[in-house]
Amino acid sequence: MELNEASISRRNLLRGAAAAAVLLPFGATLASCAAPGGGGGGGDEPAGEVTSDNPFGVAANSTVDAVIFDGGYGIDYVQNAASIMEGNAGLDGVTVKVSASTKIAQELQPRFVGGNPPDLIDNSGANSIGFNTILDQLEDLSEVLESNNLEGEKIADTLFDGVKAPGTFGDKFAALNYVFTTYAVWYSGSLFEENGWEPPKTWKDLKALGAAAKEKDKYLFLWGKEAATYYQTFVVDSAVIQAGDDVRLPLENLEEGCWSHPALQGILTELHSLIEAGYVKPGGAGTQFTQAQAQWSLDQEALLYPSGSWIENEMKDTTAENFQMMGVREMPLDDSATTPAGYMRAEAGEPFIVPTNAKNPAGGKELLRTMLSKQAASDFSKNKLAPTVVKGTVPDDGFGSTALVSQVEMIDAAGSGMFTIKSFNLYGMNSDQLPIWNSFLDGKMSVAEITKQLQDLTDRIRNDSSIEKIEIK
Repeated sequence: MELNEASISRRNLLRGAAAAAVLLPFGATLASCAAPGGGGGGGDEPAGEVTSDNPFGVAANSTVDAVIFDGGYGIDYVQNAASIMEGNAGLDGVTVKVSASTKIAQELQPRFVGGNPPDLIDNSGANSIGFNTILDQLEDLSEVLESNNLEGEKIADTLFDGVKAPGTFGDKFAALNYVFTTYAVWYSGSLFEENGWEPPKTWKDLKALGAAAKEKDKYLFLWGKEAATYYQTFVVDSAVIQAGDDVRLPLENLEEGCWSHPALQGILTELHSLIEAGYVKPGGAGTQFTQAQAQWSLDQEALLYPSGSWIENEMKDTTAENFQMMGVREMPLDDSATTPAGYMRAEAGEPFIVPTNAKNPAGGKELLRTMLSKQAASDFSKNKLAPTVVKGTVPDDGFGSTALVSQVEMIDAAGSGMFTIKSFNLYGMNSDQLPIWNSFLDGKMSVAEITKQLQDLTDRIRNDSSIEKIEIK
């Protein structure tokens, strides 16, 4: 997954989710100018016979129109589900058309306005549609979770915890996010085994590991200029793992002094000491981020790299042979963390929606039900090396991917103990934070200076009356 695709996709999802939660009702949505009717209607009686193989009553010989964001995961996984669905003997002659789009809003907003949206949409990417503009035109997808999957199990019982929350706006479960992203610190399992190193469990373990790396003429960390805020993610997530909502909520809600929390300050101090010790490769502020990542995954100049779980797929062509990529959750400051064991940042992405005014909303739901089958979810993980929201579809060997095995182990260890951070993307802070973090990682800024600059940015947004503030809980 490209950096921009990854970050912008999440930014738009979170912006839409948070905005929708606060801005309801939407007096000036697309619905107000949409043509009435449209031939669909989630409230209509099913057009086809409702059976166990056809729980939403898809009409015989109908066509399902799906438009899928063609980003880091492509569209072939939905085409695969479409093939499975077309082979369902309980759906008499139903066919599925899967189309790609990289500009969801630009291409589909006119269809919403015209009253003929597709039956299923992957509303992702930089050009996704804000949920606040279409929420009252979307089906509630609760009945999808209440239905049985193709294997006969209730779908809600087959999913990881917390799947419903990101797609629930107000009281409506309007978007089902299909792919699970974990945030971790990644390393070469073979390099660590060869040298007898252990992955760190707390920030207090990093200095000794940095010294061990230096003995091998390697660094502990490195970074690239466009991805300097990966270290902000690492620092903030670690502080939340250390102290929970005492750190998270003040940051999320732009409170005065939020960057001065002792857990954040402790971790920033540890990172600064690693930089001063020469354990962070200098010059990242002038290095393109994938080049920097290749210095880690191919050249193995550094031991660790903090990133989302898209890193394996992103670097699959520039990773050393027998690298054996593995991950550990972002770690707390020390052994006194107040959160449960395994607590980590993880979130579902790729939000799928079913418009009410589509011609065949039952068909859209049926395609989504098919995607949530164990077969389709397993096929996705095998081909994309990423877990879906469906549990138990990745074998113990991770389809040969040690990174995927690590992801599943981290998710299992976390259970329901997962969190997200929304405010940075919600308020579009990344572009302003990047130069701050590039300077800090380059050793040109003290802990006090980075704290002041990040707090000043937070305060400017809080005090700007033109920016609508959204309470995050």
